[in-house]
Amino acid sequence: MPQSLSAVYLHLVFSTKNREPSLKALLIREAMHAYLAGVSKKLDCASLIVGGTEDHVHLLCRFTRTLTLADWVKELKRASSLWIKTQEISLSDFSWQGGYGLFSVSKSHIGKTRDYIAGQEQHHQIQTFQDEFRAFLTKHQIEWDERYVWD
Repeated sequence: MPQSLSAVYLHLVFSTKNREPSLKALLIREAMHAYLAGVSKKLDCASLIVGGTEDHVHLLCRFTRTLTLADWVKELKRASSLWIKTQEISLSDFSWQGGYGLFSVSKSHIGKTRDYIAGQEQHHQIQTFQDEFRAFLTKHQIEWDERYVWD
């Protein structure tokens, strides 16, 4: 086969350092989501949706076949962290948590995942970020150690 093709969809979740509500202002949060989408697009990972709340983000993307997962996440965090520090003096010490959660999404679940990410504000009136993240880990049968998940 002379051509390499792929259709891999991923749901990425990561939080601000210590879950600080750094993205509390709606304009900053929306700008951050747009910025993350732009960075991901430049990395050839088209975003279907970016969303989240004041202390974490979700990205649903179609992943490229030419980049490693770790390099994608590293560049998303690096670029967006540098960018947000230029937006407001109060965000000059902004940082993301060291880790992240990355989950595969089948083509048949893209709509449901997109709706889930779009509904983050309502969702987190009921469930905390930590409980949400534990549920993802459990659903995807990932073992974790509480001592190292929440930095």
